[in-house]
Amino acid sequence: MDLLFLGTSAGVPTKKRNVTGLALQEEMGSDWFLIDCGEATQHRLLRTRLSLHDLQAIFITHVHGDHCYGLPGLLASAGMSGRKKPLPIIAPSGIAEWFNATRQFTQLYLPFDVEFLPAEALGQWAFPRWTVDATPLSHRVPSFSYRFTETAREPHLNTEKLNAEGIARGPIWGQLRKGIDVVHEGQTFKSADYVYYPQAARCLVVCGDNDQPELLRTFCQPAQVLVHESTYTQDVADRAGDTFGHSSAAGIASFAQSSGLPNLVLTHFSARYQANPEQSPSIEDIRSEAAHHYQGSLFLAEDLARYRLAKTGVLSLVSV
Repeated sequence: MDLLFLGTSAGVPTKKRNVTGLALQEEMGSDWFLIDCGEATQHRLLRTRLSLHDLQAIFITHVHGDHCYGLPGLLASAGMSGRKKPLPIIAPSGIAEWFNATRQFTQLYLPFDVEFLPAEALGQWAFPRWTVDATPLSHRVPSFSYRFTETAREPHLNTEKLNAEGIARGPIWGQLRKGIDVVHEGQTFKSADYVYYPQAARCLVVCGDNDQPELLRTFCQPAQVLVHESTYTQDVADRAGDTFGHSSAAGIASFAQSSGLPNLVLTHFSARYQANPEQSPSIEDIRSEAAHHYQGSLFLAEDLARYRLAKTGVLSLVSV
């Protein structure tokens, strides 16, 4: 699974960072998911190879504009480019109300169905290779985190056991590997007894705005990757006296460390943090603070940077 960041700025865009948007793309094929759709997300998409025809679903974490104002325009462009396939949108219920009002007042015509699914009652939603579930966070409006868990994994046969039991290589092996139980010479061979998965299912958690990382403790247990906002450094949050429902670098990094998360990706940086490390505040202040509290693989997301979660559970930067 590839993570392609379309925007990493909090609240307002900067010259180098757009507001929030993240594309998740399977390494095989062209299908992809969009998580959050801040203003001008579709402009960022023009700088990628992603097609709106291949978009499988949109997930919106919460109703604030830097996470959703780009949605009507993106859907309009999808319609004008000829999309006909229905598009599921998983979001807090307020998003559907806002979008439907926008659609009515602007007379937005879409040649495809938009299927809104409330995040509050998502349960577990299945795609061919992944399942998605949601959990609520703490913010000024209802905000959610989405967990993507791999279901289609490469099965391996325990050939030593098969040989030891005198089951010769042949069609039986192929059926067992496909998950099919086999009856041979009056004996039943159960696929589950001979098939194993050498690597854990890949799992990543992508969060909306949240000022209580501890809410994710159980939700993140199976995850190899956590994508979480880091709007401020702790000193800025302390001076402000109110985080406005956001997390500091120290807060989320400490949580990730205590949870044993192997990979932490920070995003949603306040516009005050610029790229020049010789000026303060800079993005390096966030990196330094997070690294002080977290010893795992730490990434600070950049616009249009692509990261890859390998089948081994290792996250790496592919391109910037």
